[in-house]
Order: sequence, then structure tokens, then C-alpha cells
Amino acid sequence: MPVPAPQTKLPNIGTTIFTVMSQLAAEHSAVNLGQGFPDFDVPERLVQALDRAMREGKNQYAPMTGLPVLRQAIAAKTERCYGYRPDADTEVTVTSGASEAIFDAVHAVVRPGDEVIVLDPCYDCYEPAIDLAGGRAVHVALDPAHFRPDWERIRAAVTPRTRMIITNTPHNPSGAMFDGADIAQLEALLHDTGIYLLSDEVYEHIVFDGARHESALRHPALRERAFVVSSFGKTYHCTGWKVGYCIAPPALSAELRKVHQYNTFCTFTPAQAAFAEMIEAEPTHYEGLGAFYQAKRDRFHDQLLGTQLKPLTVPGGYFQLVDYSTVSDLDDASFCRWLTVEKGVCAIPLSPFYAEPPRRQHLARLCFAKNEATLDAAIERLRAL
Repeated sequence: MPVPAPQTKLPNIGTTIFTVMSQLAAEHSAVNLGQGFPDFDVPERLVQALDRAMREGKNQYAPMTGLPVLRQAIAAKTERCYGYRPDADTEVTVTSGASEAIFDAVHAVVRPGDEVIVLDPCYDCYEPAIDLAGGRAVHVALDPAHFRPDWERIRAAVTPRTRMIITNTPHNPSGAMFDGADIAQLEALLHDTGIYLLSDEVYEHIVFDGARHESALRHPALRERAFVVSSFGKTYHCTGWKVGYCIAPPALSAELRKVHQYNTFCTFTPAQAAFAEMIEAEPTHYEGLGAFYQAKRDRFHDQLLGTQLKPLTVPGGYFQLVDYSTVSDLDDASFCRWLTVEKGVCAIPLSPFYAEPPRRQHLARLCFAKNEATLDAAIERLRAL
């Protein structure tokens, strides 16, 4: 009897747009401003600390929840940043990247038939996690001009089946950020409900122009029902190390850990030791990250003004959206492929971030977490559009 073809659990999912575009960039020797990874060095202290940890024999399984020294460092850093100190033993869990933390949080509480509200455009790992948990993603579009939440539309999407809402600030792909008014609206929306919050805050330290990152951890009414996810890769320029963490109340952390222990169980031990040292010894790194990236944002923005691409405002994160409508009437996927193959600059289309992309939206995402030489090479090619 022939082996039957597998019946896919993710019928609408193919290879991620980031992998597709990066492969296309490599095939055509394009400057890769698509996938969001830095091409500059990891902090030297962190490299030395990793090397030391490995040479000192810290190479075996870490505790499932993370090295105690790292969880303590995370708790202290959280208090320093947001005025709230989570319990390192019961509320902080180290994961193999923020994506794992998101997957674990969804599977910890979402049951078959539950609904999870996501705000489009949204990162592409949210919906597959929801689908695999047997839930249904309910997509609510952000304002397509400024990527602000429409709280009336979000409120209208809540039903008795709503189990969770996923928020992302600073936002990928737009860089938009929640402000105090958004937090008040979110608190009012969730008040006196059983709805959980998954707050994706991986760009928490990359905020510009004196703005304050409104972490859910600052607000008691939110943090009592929230999984708050962070990424060391984004903060310390080492996305390939895949280390992140989740802060949640003890009862939620206990459920998340049940998933985590049978997903990855634990995370790269020497990196955990290195991050603990880095957090404690060099807090100026994360405190100065906004200024570091703001200089890159401003320089790249000014360079783009010399091209036919129109840069949008970027309040946070390390992505620059550009309007290409004066260059082409192609849809965004076709335009980004053309830009990569014919013009030698790789960008990411916005349509994969949506369930239903806005009609005639001519926007592409460029990453400015790059060396000046990389950005200069891209700009030289973009000036020829």
C-alpha cells in the first residue's frame, strides 16, 4: 500500500517571504535590505563573554526556565527600564528566540475554536501558531496611512470566543508605536474580560525622537494578563543566536513553560551566561540603542530623498517603509522581485503581512540595520530608478 500524502496542517503557508527574498538577493548579488538582520559586529564584550562561558565548560543543558543568573539580570533590567521587577523564578522564562516565546504563549492558552485578534500588517509567525493551536486569527487592519490602531474596529472584533489579542510595538513592518492613549484604550478593551494579551516588544529599545516605549510591563492592568516577549537578537545585533524571553504572571508562565519544555526544553547555555554578563556590565548598550539606530534612520532617510522612493515616518524599529508609486504601478510582490533582480536592491513587500492587503498600496520595507557601506551601495542603485 503506498504511503499516503500528508494532509497539511498549514494549507495556506509556504516558505516565508524573508527566506524567498534573501535567496533571490543571493542569486542576483543584490544588496539585501530585505531580511531584518544587522550586518555589523556583535558587541565585543558579548563575544568575549560567550567565548569565556564555553571555555569554562558552560556547554550542557541549562535549566528549562533559563540560567538563574540571566533570569535575575532580566528582572533587574526590567525594573530599571519599566519600574516593575518580575519574579525571576516564577515570571521570567528564557526561550530559543522571541518566535518560540510567541508560539509557546499562544499554545499555552489558545484552545480549538478560540479566536485571537491580530492587527494587520502583522508578523508572519502569529497566524501559524494560532492555526496549529486550533484557534482562528481574526484580522483587524491598522490605519493604512499611519499604521495606527482603530480601537472601535478592534472592539467590534471581540466576541465570546476571543481568547487573546496580539500587539506589537514598535511595530514590524511600519515602526509605528503605541502611545499613552493606545494603552488606555487597550486597558479599557480588556477590562473585566478573560482575554489574554500577547505583547510583542522585540524592538523595545529601538525608539526615536525622545519617545517612550509603552511596555505592557509598565501598566499593572495589562501585565496581570500579559505575555511580554523580548529578543536579545534584536538588542545585541545577534539574530542568529536565537535567544529571547517571556515575562508573564506566575500562572501564565507555568502554562507557557509546559509548552516550552516539550518544544525546545532549554536554550543555548553559553549565550545565556554571556547575556547575563552583558546586561549587568554594560547597560549603556541597550540604553543607547535608540540613539545608535536613530542616526542610521536619519542618514538613510536623507539619502532616500535623493531617489524616487518616498520614505514614510519611522517612530521605532529598524525598518523603513517607502512608497514606490512614482516608480512603478506593479503590485508590491512584483515590484520587490523586479527591484531585486533588475536593480540589485532587495526589499520586502507588505502584502504577506496582511490577510487582505489594501488595494493599490505601493509600499515596500527596507532594513537600515546595516553598515554605512551597505546602505550607500543600496542608495547608489536606488538613485538609478
